Amino acid sequence: MSHSNLFTEERITSIGPHEFRRDIHRLMRLLDFDVIDSDGAGDRGADLICTRGEEVWIIQSKYKKSPKGSCPDEALKQALDAHYEFNAHHTVIASSAPLSRKALLQLQQHKANGLQIGFWGLSDLRSYWEKVESPEPWELRCYQKEAVTQIQEDLATSNRALLFLATGLGKTVVAGEVIRNFFERNKEAKVLVLADRVELIQQLLSSLVAMLPKTVTAQLISGADKSSVLSGLTVATNQSILPLIDNGYAPDFVVIDECHHVGGENTYSDILRSLREDTPILGVTATPWRSDKYDIRKTFGPPSYECGIAEGMAQGYLAKVNYQLFCDNIDWDVIPQLSENEYTVKDLNRRLFIPQRDQQIIDRLIETWNETVHPRGVIFCQSIQHAEELHKQVSRMEIWRDAKILHSKLHRADRLSVLTDFRAGRCPLILAIDILNEGVDVPDVNIICFARVTHSRKIFMQQLGRGLRLAENKEFVSVLDFVADLRRLFETYKMQIDVDGAAEVVSYRSSIQFTDERAANLIDEWIEDAGDLSTAHDEYKLNFPESQLGISGK
Repeated sequence: MSHSNLFTEERITSIGPHEFRRDIHRLMRLLDFDVIDSDGAGDRGADLICTRGEEVWIIQSKYKKSPKGSCPDEALKQALDAHYEFNAHHTVIASSAPLSRKALLQLQQHKANGLQIGFWGLSDLRSYWEKVESPEPWELRCYQKEAVTQIQEDLATSNRALLFLATGLGKTVVAGEVIRNFFERNKEAKVLVLADRVELIQQLLSSLVAMLPKTVTAQLISGADKSSVLSGLTVATNQSILPLIDNGYAPDFVVIDECHHVGGENTYSDILRSLREDTPILGVTATPWRSDKYDIRKTFGPPSYECGIAEGMAQGYLAKVNYQLFCDNIDWDVIPQLSENEYTVKDLNRRLFIPQRDQQIIDRLIETWNETVHPRGVIFCQSIQHAEELHKQVSRMEIWRDAKILHSKLHRADRLSVLTDFRAGRCPLILAIDILNEGVDVPDVNIICFARVTHSRKIFMQQLGRGLRLAENKEFVSVLDFVADLRRLFETYKMQIDVDGAAEVVSYRSSIQFTDERAANLIDEWIEDAGDLSTAHDEYKLNFPESQLGISGK
């Protein structure tokens, strides 16, 4: 079942408030806005936060099953609260029912006083939807076209396909094109897209509807948020879809985002066992590594297409990188002692690295900031306490007086406000913990600072990827890495070799530099004993290399 218009009275009576809000979300995406679905407890009146360039629009969504009712009068107060909370340029009350005469008069008075606040009724929404065009097919890059072709061939022959694309290379674009092609061949198909977190499925839905024809219905399923329609595109969390599959929902095509979460025995495996045997399944991920070593190729088969960070940088698919690995915190005097013992990675990290002072980090960051045109930065911190301490120092400086902290324990509306200000360019610098790892795209970011090391290869790559997206007027991204982990040294060393090797055949060049070349030389000598150190666990034991370099410290 498809709808030529989402905003008919017939459809309104068959859906609920969440679907109505998501229909408006879809309309705003087709109007070229980036949209955050912010509805929920603590949203402070902002159901949708929409940005287009530096513009910020707030949508207050009000649903009534019967259009003959009236929009609640409190909608105006909620919209005003959101307007000031998020410093919006425009705020709109969008409702399936008309405003009361009282609320309409109040709205007109606010507009007369210069406040950019408006009302979209059902006829307005219907008119906007009729005027907006279905998205044109995405203009794919050469490697994305190749990925789509290979995926479709593998799905046709084995019903399984796997895509590895580093953060910033457009894995959702590739998956979206495959889905669009599937709908072209199967007009009444049911396509299911899965991820493990609500934030991810909201972003996936927002991205995918911007690629699909208007006639394809789209809905989201998560927890208590259930849709009355399961035709067209359904984007869901893995936990929420299993009961619906058990009750008869049978998708014709399944896409699993962040498929590195698929395991031998978990909810995903239960879902896959419940599908028809001939159901085509595509897994996509930017970070295929797992801590439990489960090989996702057992589920999806060999990769149909893959492109990692090093190749992406070398070929110009990602932003050029000026990567500086600061190694001046290595205690070279302790190396002779380390060479005589077999230590775990955890012990080596504790003995080899001297903690960096925050002021050293800030000094380096200032130098880079002043050398960058239109700087936009993210500092990844070790903990909330560390972020708060570092924020006190940076916010004293004029260039960073609008810097903000972002972490999961902030009030929800405060997190949304920080992200909105950052997207709109009103906040130049964010101090984040792990909340920016997955599913947040701000292509303008051109400075990444690792103020404290993460011991996870997956998280490191996700965080690095925040700065690798190409953007207009972005020449390169500067990465300041204050390393305090042997695995990070090893990972960066490998990336340096890979980038240099791939760059031999192209003119596009990135720079990965150890500020102390002794560290690179030490890793070079250590390669044979270390194996793939980047994925080694804390208790993995190593013999530190005995070298003239290590003994002399020169």
